Amino acid sequence: MPRSFSSVRLYLICLAAGALALPIAIVSLAKLLALMGTAAVMVHGWCRRDTHAGLSSTSITPMILLALLLLALSALWSTGSSDEVLTDLAKHARLILIPVILSLARSRRDALIAMGFFVGGQIFLLGSTWLLFVGVPLPWVMSKEAGICDTCSFAVFSSYLDQSIMSAVLAAVCWQLRSLAPTRHRAALALLVAGLALSCVFFIFQGRTGHLVAIALVLLATLWEFPQRLHLRVMLIGLLLLVALAAASGRMGERFREVGSSMQAFNPTSEGTSSPGMRLELWKLSLQSLAESPWRGTGVGSWNTEFRRQEIVHANDMPISDASNQHHNPHQEYLLWGVEMGLPGILLLCALFVALYRDSQELATPERRALQSVLLALLVACLFNCALHDAMIGDFFCITLGLLLALRLPVAVRSSAVPAVA
Repeated sequence: MPRSFSSVRLYLICLAAGALALPIAIVSLAKLLALMGTAAVMVHGWCRRDTHAGLSSTSITPMILLALLLLALSALWSTGSSDEVLTDLAKHARLILIPVILSLARSRRDALIAMGFFVGGQIFLLGSTWLLFVGVPLPWVMSKEAGICDTCSFAVFSSYLDQSIMSAVLAAVCWQLRSLAPTRHRAALALLVAGLALSCVFFIFQGRTGHLVAIALVLLATLWEFPQRLHLRVMLIGLLLLVALAAASGRMGERFREVGSSMQAFNPTSEGTSSPGMRLELWKLSLQSLAESPWRGTGVGSWNTEFRRQEIVHANDMPISDASNQHHNPHQEYLLWGVEMGLPGILLLCALFVALYRDSQELATPERRALQSVLLALLVACLFNCALHDAMIGDFFCITLGLLLALRLPVAVRSSAVPAVA
């Protein structure tokens, strides 16, 4: 393969990895260029009869293609409008970013360089948040939620929800991949970054999902550091420490107390004005739609239509939507797939996660633990948000998973795959 073509592939994967720490417009541009690069790779491979072993040997790639095919077929009976169908298909299609990253990375070296861009970008994002927190104004901050005030979230380019989850994932990735850092003091540096990221999640950001993701990742990392016979004790001690942390963190404790009070006060015949109350109502309406069509769902892009229909059917309930308050998903990835494709859709989503876990088993211990940490973060995030469906956080998870999977590639491209140049 010409050296210039290989260089372009590396530039594209590094751009996609680094763009995750930048505004969504740059992420979209990086995705477009990566898709174009993948198309060129496929054409080049067909012409040279070059099979990319790293892509063809994964379990997740055929599962993603199957899921997207079934989602597209469900458009035949979708109750949503044509615009909603196309929009939702495009959102689900971001899953293709995982095999796209795998197609662009030709070797473990490429994947490691791209991971360096990923970590560097996330550290830039983390540093910007801390600078905002201590009162330093930054000219590149674009989030509407950022600012120097008591009620702001200090998010830089997206929302506190997205960035809190991203910071928790950064902590896990840096800690698990600390042995790969090109520095003598790699353990201390990884601990510093992880500590700053987790402190940001627990003491600066107010996102409850980010808190839960961070708690899950800390417990998992702690278990991995101890022998199996001590896991139960470690879990109990860890939970006690996390309860103490919640009590010490004003933001964290306040947000979880709000959840408890909202659930106790939840009344399906009254309007849910709080975030937990809104979620409970959205989940209730989604379950009602799923119960009506449990085996094939109502088709891709149908959730908003079904949501409004359920509000009308159950007219005794106070509506939680109006012309100025649109809800385009149920804030739960599993229920979204359930409404659109029925129970088979939920099973299909779980099969995607199982395929990722199977692929992680072929990685070395540090990379395997890093990928399984990101997978756990995704599983938890999907319980409370549409983590794959939403723009910024969906791109983040897909590209991050693709980068970690690419670490299973050989150290260098096999000589048989590189045609001789006259």
